[in-house]
Amino acid sequence: MANVYSEQLSDQKLGPKDETISFLLNYSKALSVINCERLQLESILN
Repeated sequence: MANVYSEQLSDQKLGPKDETISFLLNYSKALSVINCERLQLESILN
């Protein structure tokens, strides 16, 4: 019942895909945050 799962993961590449990194970078470039008195407005510039 007690299996060591970490040994099976040693051969696999752990980390995000290139598509995921590209999506997050593009999203962060398009995100605009506007501070207006007590409000914080977020908008996506497309």
